[in-house]
Amino acid sequence: MRTPSEFEQAYLRTDDPRAQSGFRGSAERWEAARRPIVEALDADGTFLDVGCANGLLMESVAAWSAGEIEPYGLDFAPGLVEVARARLPKWADRIWVGDAASWEPPFRFDFVHTRIEIPGLDRVRRWGRRLIVTSDGSFSRPDSPRAEPVADRLRDQGLDVAGELYHRSDEYQVEIGVAWIDD
Repeated sequence: MRTPSEFEQAYLRTDDPRAQSGFRGSAERWEAARRPIVEALDADGTFLDVGCANGLLMESVAAWSAGEIEPYGLDFAPGLVEVARARLPKWADRIWVGDAASWEPPFRFDFVHTRIEIPGLDRVRRWGRRLIVTSDGSFSRPDSPRAEPVADRLRDQGLDVAGELYHRSDEYQVEIGVAWIDD
């Protein structure tokens, strides 16, 4: 497992907000790869992004959602949280440093987003009314990672998947799998 400093070194080599979120490509490609997440939001509410990096996804989900979303973020890399707080000063007090394995949320969220590879999924699941789990990938190069079948992986863990979607953008050469579990 990579350390917080390894993530900081990799993500903070540039001023590009997408690269600081671990993503390569244009704003349009970012939107094609991440916007499907809002389809899992079924109401107004609070949204916690676990592994928020520089906060770009929490900012994007709040902008893209048809409803009122109050974004929050958690990341285990202090340098990334510092960047997120500087980028999003109006939400600085909503972005925390913490590890999903030991962090305790200050309250229960409506929506909690995490990537399939973040450890402690069963623990994170209790932090909100709906857990949204994603996997994304690119198919622009043969060696690029592909989106995993998130819903199948969750079912393999004995979890009851309430909804799922898979989106592929041929124009931007990206794909995303989204699945959610309701409490």
